Amino acid sequence: MIPYILYSALILTVCLVFYKLLLQKETFFHLNRFVLLSCMALAFILPLVPVPQQLSFRKIPVEKHITVAKTSVDNSKTKQLKEQSVQPTLVEQTREFINIESFTKLLVYLYWFGVIIFGLNFLMQAILLLYRAYSKSVIQDGKFRIVEITGDKAPCSFANNIFINPEKYEWETYNQILLHEKIHIEQKHTIDLLLAEVVLVFQWFNPFAWQWRKALETNLEFLTDDQMLQQDAVEKESYQFSLLKVAAPQFPLSLTTNYNQSLLKKRIIMMNSKKSNVHTTWKYFFLVPIMVLFACLFNQPAAQSQTLSSKEKEKQEGQSNIQNGMETEGNWFATIKGNTVNVQFKSNENDNSNSTFQLDEFKDLPRDKQGTFTLTREAGTMTFIGKFEGDKGMGTYKFTANKGYGTVMNKEGIDLEDDEDFMVFFMINVKQSYVQMLKKKGYNNLDKDQVIPLAALDVNEAYITSIKQAIPDIDLDNLVPFKSLGIDKAYIEEIRKSGYKDLSPGNIIALKSQGIDAKYIKDFHSSVNSKRNNKDADDADDDVIAFKSLNIDQAFIDSFKKIGYNDLSNDDLMALKSLNVTPEYINSFEKAGYKNIKTEDLFALKSLNVTPELIVQYKDLGFNDLDLNDVVGAKAVGATPSFIKSMKGKGHDFKNLDKYISLKAVLGN
Repeated sequence: MIPYILYSALILTVCLVFYKLLLQKETFFHLNRFVLLSCMALAFILPLVPVPQQLSFRKIPVEKHITVAKTSVDNSKTKQLKEQSVQPTLVEQTREFINIESFTKLLVYLYWFGVIIFGLNFLMQAILLLYRAYSKSVIQDGKFRIVEITGDKAPCSFANNIFINPEKYEWETYNQILLHEKIHIEQKHTIDLLLAEVVLVFQWFNPFAWQWRKALETNLEFLTDDQMLQQDAVEKESYQFSLLKVAAPQFPLSLTTNYNQSLLKKRIIMMNSKKSNVHTTWKYFFLVPIMVLFACLFNQPAAQSQTLSSKEKEKQEGQSNIQNGMETEGNWFATIKGNTVNVQFKSNENDNSNSTFQLDEFKDLPRDKQGTFTLTREAGTMTFIGKFEGDKGMGTYKFTANKGYGTVMNKEGIDLEDDEDFMVFFMINVKQSYVQMLKKKGYNNLDKDQVIPLAALDVNEAYITSIKQAIPDIDLDNLVPFKSLGIDKAYIEEIRKSGYKDLSPGNIIALKSQGIDAKYIKDFHSSVNSKRNNKDADDADDDVIAFKSLNIDQAFIDSFKKIGYNDLSNDDLMALKSLNVTPEYINSFEKAGYKNIKTEDLFALKSLNVTPELIVQYKDLGFNDLDLNDVVGAKAVGATPSFIKSMKGKGHDFKNLDKYISLKAVLGN
């Protein structure tokens, strides 16, 4: 929970810095309102969104428990392990967490204490406002409720209630106050402030969250002032003079829109500022890559399923699937198939496990009569009572742990806590010699969660030896995905000879999971120019995985070369592919008279779904010699042909497209 809260705080902080540096002086108040609310929501939503593995800069942890399916080991174990992530386990991180557990708990308690305090403050404000709204005298003005207050308090509004002392102001000022607050109510600004207050409840420790609420409130006042000055009955000088008379140091509750004296200077400056040029809207688009970068850096990568080869499945034949919590007593149902016995263990309605054993492990199977037989391994003995009729059998079972085995394992550093742990080692048939082999290979700090998947996948001495010859320092946690993906020494050497530089275990896993072989890497290096892309070898190698995941091949690159795009960087190619910019799309603009379009302009056109047909619609409205940037700007703010037609119908007949763009930016939605 703590990482999530801090991640949300970080996103909110960066968005605030972005807004302060680039956006707060712009007069696109409707757009700024949308950005402020969207970033506020993204701060809490974005950390929960998983990103594709190939785009993530984080490593994926391997889950260490093995879950039994209702099928035999060759299918279930393969399915479970291919769904596991391909990076080192969180066991080490868990151990570190335990060391600071008490400190973390203290932080959690402190955080929730703050949440409760600020949450109660939020509720008290809401209750107090509602009490004032419905306990004092009210004038009903359509859907607006004018609540008369007393004392030297500034006017404010909450929901559809306007709080004002009518005795303080002359008639003109009073009317302007009411008109100002009615705009707040019409545009539902109370919702913005309520959302900001909810954010403060959960981000009370974050000073930037408080600044965020202030920025939100300031923009709402800018927006309302702008709407006021568009009223025919309101003169700028008169309105500003009214603000000077109304502003008071007694601040109303933070849930209300209000006349804040500290904002007065900023509001007057903004009212007299020059309107922003529509071409400055490019600033807003930088928020998208910032959010994507955050997701790639910090978000949990989505697990990527992998498929094991049939050869790997054969190696797993006869191994057992273990379900955490499988009871040591229950019923069994078995089927003899050739030299194997498939046994289904059932301890209750919801607890079923299938395992396959070798027939010669059982002695004296009872045929056509009730009897007892056993299966003994180092971890213990499974006693079966029942009978077989032909190749089908059923009865009851009971597992008895070998405590001596537990003592031996404890000396090796493996702590088997209860009979269920013994049963897991029994089903996988973990032998003392296997643990000793792992230690001989240099893996000394073992625990049961590491041994289980290694033994289940039959990561044997020969396999470890061969992998260590290629990667001497490989750790246990990487051996699990290596074996599950079928990575062997030959594959590693093949990738090394292809010229791929960074042969870390994580990169090898990523390459194999994408089905990348030496031929693909060689083809990649022959089709791109790392010097042209201003990248070193390691960075260029990283693009191999991205190219494969996006299915960028030589044919795709050549299709752009045919239309004159000969020097596309790797980043350009990936952006073109991800946005689905095709040569046909570019040719459609060339036929419309727009040639040699820059790649960054192509990204803007495609992301906004601008087409030559749309340009024709603008030209039909009388806008000739259109620049692509004009069309992008118009589409970005929503100044569509239909919008322009509606404005022309209302008497706004401009010859310049920029006029409609500015009009749309002012009107907002």
